Parts: sequence; structure tokens; C-alpha cells
Amino acid sequence: MLFNSLQYLAFLPLVFIIYWSFNKKSLLKQNVFLLVVSYYFYACWDWRFLFLLVFSTALDYYTGIKMHESTNQNLKKFWFWLSISINLGFLGVFKYYNFFAESFAEALLKIGIEVNLWTLNIILPVGISFYTFHGLSYVIDIYKNRIVPEKNIVTYSLFVSYFPLLVAGPIERATHLLPQIKRKRNFDFEKAKDGLHQIIWGLFKKIVIADSCAVYANEIFDKYEEMNTLTLILGAIYFAFQIYGDFSGYSDIALGTSKLFGIDLLRNFNFPYFSRDIAEFWRRWHISLSSWFKDYLYIPLGGSHGGIKSKIINTFIIFLVSGFWHGANWTFIIWGALNAFYFLPLLITNKNRNHIDIVAKGKYLPSIKEFFSILVTFSLTVFAWIFFRSKSVADAFGYIKNIFRFNFEGKIQYLSIDRYVIELLVLLGFFIVFEWISRENEHPFFGRFEAVRLLLILVSIVLLGVYSNVSSFIYFQF
Repeated sequence: MLFNSLQYLAFLPLVFIIYWSFNKKSLLKQNVFLLVVSYYFYACWDWRFLFLLVFSTALDYYTGIKMHESTNQNLKKFWFWLSISINLGFLGVFKYYNFFAESFAEALLKIGIEVNLWTLNIILPVGISFYTFHGLSYVIDIYKNRIVPEKNIVTYSLFVSYFPLLVAGPIERATHLLPQIKRKRNFDFEKAKDGLHQIIWGLFKKIVIADSCAVYANEIFDKYEEMNTLTLILGAIYFAFQIYGDFSGYSDIALGTSKLFGIDLLRNFNFPYFSRDIAEFWRRWHISLSSWFKDYLYIPLGGSHGGIKSKIINTFIIFLVSGFWHGANWTFIIWGALNAFYFLPLLITNKNRNHIDIVAKGKYLPSIKEFFSILVTFSLTVFAWIFFRSKSVADAFGYIKNIFRFNFEGKIQYLSIDRYVIELLVLLGFFIVFEWISRENEHPFFGRFEAVRLLLILVSIVLLGVYSNVSSFIYFQF
């Protein structure tokens, strides 16, 4: 069930009404209802994988309790590694087995050995990377004695399976979400209104920005050999806005939906394309994943402590694992490595924490230095996105090679699509302005002219959305 579908448009109001009708009865009934709804939501994708979600939930629930009850450290380690191994085992089989098998076969072929390894003809269960990381953080926190296990199976199951975040995050922590699930929730009109506004803004990002850019990005990347330099540069920029509008749009809808039920989720995006360096970008892009890797991998590895060699190694591990988390393809690994190279000069010079606050806070415009810093950071990010978007490493290098042929014959190629080109660039310009004026808030519906902005966005969703097909969100494949 897609957030941008008519099915969800009918589903959400019905769930909202029934949910709040339980408000005066009991918290347990509210939570049971949300859990049933969440399982139904997931089953709409593929009911066969619902068992995998339930099994993973039961495994972490049981091993968490057993770890807490264990007085013997070796027994505690046994339950810990049992949960970690099974969870990562499922993730490895469904997401990475074919990649390793094919890569191994290709490596042997290069030295003259031909093998036919068995591969799995299976689809990737939607959301497996996200709900697996929910469970992993929970188990690790119990093992490290940061939290005690949740004894109520309904409460814990809802923490893992809560439908707004189930298939594409944000990746929640037990310390943040579990207390809200256990606490009585009263209807808050202002929070619900804010949630509805955030849903609308998320739909605008997905339907109007991401899906419009996708039409051209897909055409250009699929036919990059026929394109001139300017068109290829625009194709990379289109994809940059596509993936941002798509994923941050999903996150906005998820956060807004959750606010309707009185629950706050972790913010996942904070205007990353206004970042002044790569370190700031990664504090503002997919925040829940970046912070997860920092807390559960980077810091345990030693973090920024130790010598410069240790810092560099830890940084590369984090970015390479982050790239591999996104998909079983060498393109994602190169994308991660490229971002690590971007990050290293800041790390070595201790400038990776220079920009904590949002750019030009309290001002209308950035300084000249800030403007060019944003432009350089955005350009580096767009270049890295070429690897993320390309189907293969060869395609990525081919795309880049064609850019640097500096073929400027003709103007922007209109391709074979009966859609707008200049109009899309104007639309992106307006989108950037909307983002800029709301960069100190979660969405542009605040303060003066709130109603005017809301009306413009709603009209654009209706008028421009009719040209967009109902498409899945990019991060569902991860």
C-alpha cells in the first residue's frame, strides 16, 4: 500500500477515526488496533513475508528477556549472538547472497576458472533492512545494559511493526519510541494539524518533485550514450532532486501520519542540500541511519579516538557499510567510498563539526562564502549520485566519461517525452525557494501566508500530479 495511492487515502482516515474511538477505553486496545493495522499494511505488499516480520519480532523479544535474566555472561552472549546471527542471516540471504555468489563467480572467471554457482530466485522482503535494524539496536542496547527488555509483547511488536515507519523508516530507537507507545495518548488538534500539513508537503515532494524529475532522470540515465554534456549534467541533478523528494517525501508522510496518532518519530531529513560541507550533509541526510551507524558501529570501532590512521579506517568502514546497506551492487559501495574520500579532509583537519546550525539562521540570504560552500557540496553530492543511480559500474563511468567529452552541441535535449523541460527547471527553482524559507521548520506551512502556501501546494499536487503515475518509493528496494 503506497502512501501516494488512493488506497492509502481511504485507509488513513478510517484508521484515524477507529483509533481515537478507543481513546477513552484503554491504551492496550489502541496499541492492539495499531498492531493489527500495521500487519495488514505490511501484508498488502506481500502477505508471505509477514511471517518473517513476526518471527524476527518474536526472536528479539524472547532473546532480549533471556539476556536480561542471564546471570552468566557466557549465556548472555549466547542469546545476544543468536539474535544477531539470525537477523543478519535473514538479511544476508535475502539481500546479499546472490551478490556474493555472482561476484565470486566473476572473480574466478577472471583467473580462468568457470563455475556455475546456485543463486536464489527470490524477491527482497520490503522493509527488511529497516525492521532488522530496529531489532538489532534493541538487542544491542539490552546487551550493553542501556535499557531493560519490554515484557509486553504487544508493545514491543508495535515498536518494530508500527506502520508509518515499517517499510522505509525512519529507523527508530527503543529509548525514543517505546515510552510513547506505553504512555496514554490524548488527541492534540494542533499536532494533528501539523501532521496533516507535513503529509501534504511530503506528497508534494513525492508526486510533484520526485516523480516529475524521475521521468527525465530515467530517460537520460537509460540513454546516456546519446546525450550531450549539458543534458547529462541535468540528468544527474534531476536524480538528486528525485531521490531527495522521494525519500524525504516518504519520511514527511511517515512523520505526519504518526503525529495524527499522537506519536513523534525521529526526524530523518533536515534540508541536506543546504549543507556547507559533506560532514554537515551526512548530519542532515537519512539522519536515523547515519546516527545508527555512528552509535552502533563507528563508536564501538573506536570512533574518532586514537591516531589519524584509526580515524581514517573507521570512516571508510562506516561509509562502505552504509553503501552496502543500500544495495547489493558495486555501485553503492563506490558511492560510499566516494563519500568517505569527500569526508576525509574535514576529518583530518578537525573541521567535520564546523557547521552544526542551519545555514544563515535568522537571515534571509547566505553569505557569498556560504553560497559557494553549498554549491560545491551539492555538486560533489550530485556527482556521487551518478554511481548510486547507475545500473552498473560500467554505466556510471560511461555516464561520467560522456560528461567530460564536453559536447555542447545543441541545447537541452527534449528527449522523446511529451512533458515539460524548462517548466521543470522553473518548478525546481520554486521548490528550492520553498525549502529555503522553511529551513528552520519542518515544512513551509507556518507563519504569515501559511494558507496561501498551502493552497499553492495543494493546487500543484492536483494539477501536476495527474501527469505522474502512482510509483513506489525508491527506498522500498533497500
